[in-house]
Parts: sequence; C-alpha cells; structure tokens
Amino acid sequence: MAKKVLIVSNSADLHVDLLIPILQAKGCAAFRIDLDAFPRDYQSAQWFAAGSLRQWIRHLPSGESLDLAEVGAIWSRKPAEFSFLSPDLGVQERIYARAETEQALFGMLYTLDCFWMSHPLALRGAMWKGEQLQRAARMGFRIPASLTTNSPAEVQAFRASFDGPMIFKALSSPNLGGEDLADDERVAQGIGTTVVDDAMFDQLDSVGELACHFQQYIPKRYELRVTIIGERVFAARIHSQDDQRTAIDSRDMSADILYEATVLPDALRERCLAFVRSYGLAYGALDLIVTPDDEIVFLENNPVGQFLYIEQLIPALAMLDALADRLVEECA
Repeated sequence: MAKKVLIVSNSADLHVDLLIPILQAKGCAAFRIDLDAFPRDYQSAQWFAAGSLRQWIRHLPSGESLDLAEVGAIWSRKPAEFSFLSPDLGVQERIYARAETEQALFGMLYTLDCFWMSHPLALRGAMWKGEQLQRAARMGFRIPASLTTNSPAEVQAFRASFDGPMIFKALSSPNLGGEDLADDERVAQGIGTTVVDDAMFDQLDSVGELACHFQQYIPKRYELRVTIIGERVFAARIHSQDDQRTAIDSRDMSADILYEATVLPDALRERCLAFVRSYGLAYGALDLIVTPDDEIVFLENNPVGQFLYIEQLIPALAMLDALADRLVEECA
C-alpha cells in the first residue's frame, strides 16, 4: 500500500495549499499539520505497549485521521506558534504548554524512519549564517568580507579594511522578529540589506546593544537563486541591477525586474548540491551574486527558503511538481 505525505507548516502557507492538490492528482494522500492550530484543532496519541508503538493524529474540524505508521515522507516546511483551547493562559501556563506540546509532537515525529524534506535536526544545523560562510569558503565559494560583532571599534576597523561601501543585514530575519507578533504589536516593519551611510555610521554606539552583521558590498552584474529539490537544481537569474529598488536587496517585489531560467556550469551546480548535501538536507535555496567580472559570490543558503515566487515568475521552473514527485517517490 502506498504511504502518505505528512506536511508540517502553518495555515498561511500558500506553498502547502498548492502542493496538496498536486500530490492528490499524482495519487498520493497528504495529511497537514498547521502548527498555528496545534494542538487546539487536533488530537494525538503515542501508545507504547508490549514492545509495540501505536501513534495517531486526528484533525478535529475535518475528522481526518493519520496513523503515523502510514507516513512515507515528511515535508517540514514552516514553523508557527502553537494554539491552545484556552486563549487566556497565563504566562507560566503558556510557557509550560508550549514545552509540553513540543515534546509530545516531535517525540512522535522523530520516531519515524522515513524520508524528511528536511529533518528538523538538519534544518537546525544549517541555519547559522556565520557557519554557512565558513563552510562555503571551505567548499570553494568566494564569500564577502564579513563581520559579526557588538564592538563599535571592530566595526570601525572593519570599515577601514576595504574600499567601497559596507552593508548591514539581519542574521535571523529581515522582519526584525515581526513574524512572531500580532499586527498591533509591531513597532517596525523590517529592514532589508542596507548600505551603511554616514548617518548610520554616526550611530555606531548602538552596535553595543547586540551583535550586528556587516559585509563588504560586492558589485553585481546579476544575482542567482539556486533552488535544490532532492538532486534537481533550479537556477533563476535575477536582473536586480535593472532597478534601483533592487540594486542592493532584490527582495523588493514592487520592482518589475526580469527573472529568467538559467543553466549553471557543471562545477557550480555540483558545488551547490554538495553544499546542501553536507548538512543532510533534501532542500535548499542558495543566494549567489555574479560580479561584473563573472565571479560567483556566496551569500547564504535558506534551508526552508521560499520558492513559489520564483516559479510564479518563471513557470518553466516547475518546482512544485518536482517537489511533489520527490515526496511521492518516497511514498511508493
């Protein structure tokens, strides 16, 4: 009997909304856990008895149930804050409830000896930007001169060590933690990759508050978004320098710049694959720069990075279908 795909994400994840019908069309059933509705809208049980293990999860609104023995592949997609039946839990109650829910849920999922895209332990190991830079350099990528520090003096010395602009970028999220807040709780909308101008440099003492990440700005001819799904590589050339709004940070989607499919040279393709594999990941989304001299510069790998916007701009890169095929293959 064909097994099922278990998808762990949140209710706002459009990637999952679009993938499930594709899986169904390929004859593969999927069960979805939306963490922002868990455990409020779910019941679960993990039962050890007489040397055997029985585990199940039921989605209460739909009545759909999943026997975890039927799972052949897991797509671990996006996190979210848990929700509980009681909306007015006290601070200590909520802390305890989160910890117990995490233990209960992942204590079940980690028992599954199946295909993960990608395993949470691998995702955790792959998320540290400083380690990524060291690994990328070790594997032959050029990386920008970089500094992470909470010492204003170190930033001054770093800025004096090269010609040209210096940039600031968030290590964790450009949303400045706003994704974990309600709309009325946000005090800032976020900050993308930013050139440090004289006005910012005059406020250098603020670096003492927490470690900040700075890099030498690397001139670009264009950028590459390289998405890896299993052993398949999907490369998008982003003409970010065609619009001032995307010249420094290409994530400004208000700019109508060209995205086009491209084929990577074999050596670069294999290096990207090797980088993602080195973490034990089945998925990765790498951001690279191509300089005016055609040098490749590594910026970062996003182990659960977005890919739908790339496919919408370049439909020929049928990544949803490739992802579905990879999950279905493991469930056959």
